[in-house]
Amino acid sequence: MTEVKRLNFGECPDGRGTVEKFLLKSDAVKMEIISLGCTITALETKDRDGNFSDIVLGFDHLEGYINKHPYFGAVVGRVANRIAKGKFEVEGQEYQLALNNGPNSLHGGTKGFDKAIWTPEVLPEGVRFFRISPDAEEGYPGELKVWVTYTLKDAELTINYKAQSSKTTPVNLTNHAYFNLAGQGSPNIYDHQFTIDADSYLPVDGTQIPIGEVASVQDTAFDLRKPVEFGRHLQTFQLSGFDHNFCLRQTKEPRFCARAYHPSSGRTIEVYTTQPGLQFYTGNFLDGTLKGKGGHVYPKHSGFCLETQNWPDAVNQHNFPDALLHPGDEYSTTTCFRFSVS
Repeated sequence: MTEVKRLNFGECPDGRGTVEKFLLKSDAVKMEIISLGCTITALETKDRDGNFSDIVLGFDHLEGYINKHPYFGAVVGRVANRIAKGKFEVEGQEYQLALNNGPNSLHGGTKGFDKAIWTPEVLPEGVRFFRISPDAEEGYPGELKVWVTYTLKDAELTINYKAQSSKTTPVNLTNHAYFNLAGQGSPNIYDHQFTIDADSYLPVDGTQIPIGEVASVQDTAFDLRKPVEFGRHLQTFQLSGFDHNFCLRQTKEPRFCARAYHPSSGRTIEVYTTQPGLQFYTGNFLDGTLKGKGGHVYPKHSGFCLETQNWPDAVNQHNFPDALLHPGDEYSTTTCFRFSVS
């Protein structure tokens, strides 16, 4: 059985209201989620000796999540990832979004879903968050009703995203948790082993926008179909890290797409999803200036993200999976994180 507790996490200084915290606890996993951005603020799993450690980057207090940070643990949207030049066209009308990532729009804009306080509902084994994104919020068309549900059963965390819109609009929702399976204070992820079950990936331009090509991973640095040790892999291919979409075979039921393994602790994460893409990001833009939990700083490559989602800039690239939600239809995707030890 999963135990669920509801607590007060703090008050937003700008008068937006109270942020609540929810504690989900099973025999294998302990986690905390706050109503600001549906953010996972802590996630503890066991090592091979049975010791719990918190394996997500973040902050001890609400102030850290209110201040500028790289989306630690948050749900991002209305459209996760990048939209080229912040522009797209729907039903003959062009829309212009805020440019908050160089020449592009990233993760929903200046005030995306990560900065909203959501309305929570406690469930028997988790919590569901709801909000209404008004028509024209951050430049997007249509009033969008959104539900994000976290369910913890034993050693499996399931996140389900649902949305309904009054107008045709792009939607792409994901969670932006940064993991480090060694636990808090570990300076890097170089000793982690990664596997991604994808035969192709999306090459990008200098601003991280896909160039439109769906490229084979064969004989490239992006062939992660068999486990690679991250630090050694970077050296072999002279890479600065990953921030790329891997193309998955989309299915109605969640299917395996990625694994991260930390040999020293024995901790493993396996990811299963119904989404067509996985953005593998290795904390390339972390620079040690943010002070996180316990006073630890987060330098480059101190965490990794496995963001299940649609492909970046899909609303502008017609050979990519459809990114539009139409009135009367429902956006619904599911991602599962399975935690184990070996």
